[in-house]
Amino acid sequence: MAEATAALSGAVVRYPGRPPIGPIDLSIAPGEIVALVGASGAGKSTILRLLAGLEPPSEGRVDRAAAPGRTGFVFQAATLMPWADARTNVALPLELAGVAASDARRRADEALATVGLGDRLTARPRQLSGGMAMRVSLARALVTEPDLLLLDEPFAALDSVTRRRLIEDLHRLWGAGSPRPAIVFVTHDVEEAVYLAGRALVLDTATGQVAAARTLPGPLPRPEGWRMDGAYRAAVEGLAHDLADAMTASSREAA
Repeated sequence: MAEATAALSGAVVRYPGRPPIGPIDLSIAPGEIVALVGASGAGKSTILRLLAGLEPPSEGRVDRAAAPGRTGFVFQAATLMPWADARTNVALPLELAGVAASDARRRADEALATVGLGDRLTARPRQLSGGMAMRVSLARALVTEPDLLLLDEPFAALDSVTRRRLIEDLHRLWGAGSPRPAIVFVTHDVEEAVYLAGRALVLDTATGQVAAARTLPGPLPRPEGWRMDGAYRAAVEGLAHDLADAMTASSREAA
């Protein structure tokens, strides 16, 4: 078996004023797409920060095979520099890594073209719709050709049509990767999780531990009409049941 792109082993995170998150054990295989599903406060974003190396665990281990600079992170908000155009925003991680400015701009232009914004290279964030701004953020995460791509509910604030289009784009870009990056995607939406991922992990609300794991059916990227397939609908209902069970169990323990 190939070495995991990233893994948590007995990881515990302690914050003042709340019970600890963990211990958490999970492993992300190269090229797989994993959805993290759980209630607010279950530790989904904390797990992403651990996997990204942005936060150390209080206890346990984080193992990362991804090369330095080869982890992309897309946050809930686009987090673009408002004074800079799309090209400059996307080129930033390359320039910070020491890539020559001309090469960084060329690669930024290519990344923006892949997300459908090849004609908006010089647009400022204020000139972009919410969906366009998120595409710029996605291009910025992809421009380094990451081994690991972490997505923290980046489509939650978008309308349903734009959200579906961006998920289709994400599948297309992932499928075109060589090698394909591993993706860890945080969401509250079980339909989004089943459509996007090949595996879903449900987190316990109180501890952040993996309360249930479900391998999701069907090929990735998804074929046209997959949302109408009976296997998709059954997986959505199954994952919703897992989430409800995890939330109910946490409520009983809190009582």
